[in-house]
Order: sequence, then structure tokens, then C-alpha cells
Amino acid sequence: MIETAVDGIVIIDAIGNIRLFNTACERLFGYSQSQVTGCNVKMLMPSPYAVQHDGYLAHYRTTGEKRIIGIGRHVEGRRADGSIFPMYLSVGEVASEGEERLFVGIIRDTTEQQAAERVLREQSERLRSIIETVPDAIIIIDEQGLIESFSPAAERLFGWSSDEVVGRNVSVLMPSPYGERHDAYLNRYRSTGEKRIIGIGRVVVGLRRDASTFPMELAVGEMNLPSGRSFTGFVRDLTERQDTDKRLQELQTELLHVARLSDMGQMASALAHELNQPLAAIINWTQAARRMIAKQTDNPPPKVMEFMDNAIAQADRAGLIIRRLRDFIERGEIERQGEDIGRVVEEATALALVGAKQSGVRVTFELSQALPAVLTDKVQIQQVIINLVRNAVEAMADSHERKLTIGTKLTDDGMVEVSVADTGPGLPAEVAAKLFQPFVTTKEKGMGLGLSISRSIIDNFGGRLVSRSNPGGGVIFSFTLPPADQDSDDNEH
Repeated sequence: MIETAVDGIVIIDAIGNIRLFNTACERLFGYSQSQVTGCNVKMLMPSPYAVQHDGYLAHYRTTGEKRIIGIGRHVEGRRADGSIFPMYLSVGEVASEGEERLFVGIIRDTTEQQAAERVLREQSERLRSIIETVPDAIIIIDEQGLIESFSPAAERLFGWSSDEVVGRNVSVLMPSPYGERHDAYLNRYRSTGEKRIIGIGRVVVGLRRDASTFPMELAVGEMNLPSGRSFTGFVRDLTERQDTDKRLQELQTELLHVARLSDMGQMASALAHELNQPLAAIINWTQAARRMIAKQTDNPPPKVMEFMDNAIAQADRAGLIIRRLRDFIERGEIERQGEDIGRVVEEATALALVGAKQSGVRVTFELSQALPAVLTDKVQIQQVIINLVRNAVEAMADSHERKLTIGTKLTDDGMVEVSVADTGPGLPAEVAAKLFQPFVTTKEKGMGLGLSISRSIIDNFGGRLVSRSNPGGGVIFSFTLPPADQDSDDNEH
């Protein structure tokens, strides 16, 4: 058994002389058994082990105090060629006939093991360095949603230290209602294997320690480990976009603004041309009517009424021209498809909050579950939501309480409703009465076109955009959209 053992086995006597040296030891140390038998075992040890070994044995013989007998430890060995190698040594004590003490050493070469461990340590150190320096936040959670790792970038982004959040549920980093739903998402994935965001990126809303919210881009990866599954989230703060991206967005906004002004200029030119004659006629008929009324002392004669009727007819003609021009401008084919209104709202809100980091607005979501899809154009609806959210943030700039509530629900008549409520100063009655008309605005530098365009977009999809006072102070803007199945039924009929 000793000769066929994979591990090296050496037996020494009480003073350290080698009695047995098996074949595995010969391969390991490069000595034959005949070369080492009767020699002190310290020949197999590098300094300082060789110098100390005789002292250990003498101390044990005198006091009986055991140092390494019965346990294992990592030490070093020295081969016949003088090379040093790491090994794991365990020592046992036996007594032969005549009560002679013998010590059995079992030796395992750990060169490959330590090399592998060194590679793992280097890889771990590289990974640690990457995690500590990468600008994106990295968060690792287990199958139950408990945080296992929280990178320094995550500490800076969310305001929590690693010690404070490790072991807590990751929902602490999510505003309502996402935090409450996260465990349900994990349970569904474990039971069905249905992936929602694993392997892809999406725009969501994060929650800092100070309860402020911010838009972020989240990508999730999955790891299958012997201890269970883990999920790694890579988080990028969208409020800290590079200047080039921000400038590109500003340029796109300016181009859209110029395009709208160009359309308005064409419309104004056409209106001026088409309305010139009927407006001139209205003026002439009205002036004639005034002259005739001035000459009469009693009731106006029938001719005056006829002139007045003609003036009204010409005014109606002017209105008809305006309506036809509006229809012409709004005409165009829009590509519609079924959209999850919750996701549309979530992404649009995150984009609308870009640049609003210092506004101090607290965002709350009240999103209904299992809403039907809406058949619409995602970009246009998101533009409406972005406009409403940004208006709300600006309206609360001087408010003591800055709470933005965004909700979705199904109305009694089967429409899908999206609402944006703020706690700003509200709207003056004279502004509220004509809020959705072009060029009506409460902003110092606003053009008063955002709400007018937004209402046109919602009207075009068969919905309605309205405003009402918020019972808690401020304004609630809401719009409705028909469900995709209802739209299909209408088309079939």
C-alpha cells in the first residue's frame, strides 16, 4: 500500500533519521531510497525548516508538546537538484515494538494547486481592480434578490456603502412600484424560465438613498454557479451623459424646432393668401352695415341684416379654409403597432428626467397591472409624455413640495389612461380655459406649442388629452388611448 500510494510517504525515527522512503517520494524528491535511508530527514528541507527540525524533535521528546503531529500544514521541500517546491505535509505518530517512536509523514506536491490558486488570485485581483475603477455601477444579487456585491461606482451612484446594502434586497434601489414587483419577477423566472430583461438593456428609474430618483440604463447578466444562480446588473446613470451626447440631443431639438417654424411659416403664408379676400369682404360689409345703421333712427332695415348675413358667411368661409389647411398639415401615414403602455411610460419618464438631477423632484409611479396593449406610435406617445413630465418639473421649480405622480389605469369606458400629476402652483383660470390653443403658455420663454401639438397627436390616435386641478395642489394632465383589440374591432366594422 505504501509503495503504490500516490502521495509521498516517509517514516523517520525519534531523532529524525529516515527509515522508509516510498516510490512516490523518490519521484518527488529525486533521491532513491538507498540514498536517504539512515540520513536525517532535514536533507529534504530548505532553510529555515532544516535548521529548526532537530529542535522540534528534541522539544517533543522532552516535553511531549506536539506542534504538527496530527494536523496538516503547507511547507516547502528541497529536491536532490536543490530546487524548492511547495508541499502539504501531515504527520502521524506510531509506536513500534519496544515502544520506539516513529513518525509518518504524508507529502503531497501542491505545485500545480498553488499555481492554479495564484492564477485565480491574479484573476480575482484584476476583476476587483476593474470593478473598482469601471465608471458603471456593478451590482450582483442572488436568486432571492439579496445583494452580494456592490461596486464603488454603485456606492457613489446610489449613496449607500457596500456594508449597508450587502445582504439586503435589491428592491431598496428601486422606487415604487418596481421594488414591490421585483421579487415576483424573480419567482416567475425561477418557476417558468421566462426572461424579462436578462441579456438585454433597458431604461429604468433608480432610487438613491436620499429618496431622489434618476434615469438609468440597466443591463442584466446571469451566472449559474454550483452554489446557485446569481445575476449581475450593470447600471449607467443617464443624468451624466457625455457632453457630446447632450449636444447632439440639443441639436436634434433645434432641428425639430426649425422644422416646426418652417411648417408654421408655410401655413401662415397660405392663410394670409387665402384669407385676404374674404377678410377684406368682411371689413367692407361691416363698414357698409355701420354706415346704414348710423343713418337709421328706428329698427335696421332688411338690407342691413342681409349685409350682416353676408359678413357671417364670409367669416365661415375663412374658418373653412383654416380647417382645410390644418387637415392638410396633419395628414400623413403613421406606422402603428401594439405597445406595452407601462414600458412606454417608464422609458419616456426616464428620458424626461435627464438633466433634472438637481430639481429635487420625488417621482412616484402608480401603474396598473395587466393593462391591454395600445395600438400606437411609440415615439409620438413618448414625446407627449416627455413634454408633460418636463412641464410638470418646470412648474414645481419654486414649490416647497415637489412630487410628481405618474399613473396608468383602465377607465370605465375601456380606454387606457396615462396621467401626470404635479404639486406646482396650478393654472390661472384664464390660462386653463385656452391651455391647448397654440401660442398659449405660462413659460417666460415658451412658444405655447407643446400642449397644442400633444393634443393633436393624442386626437390622431383616437384619444383625448385633458387637464384638471390636482386636489393636493397643482395640475393633473391625462390622456387616453384605445386598446389595440378595440382599435382592431373598429377597423373591422
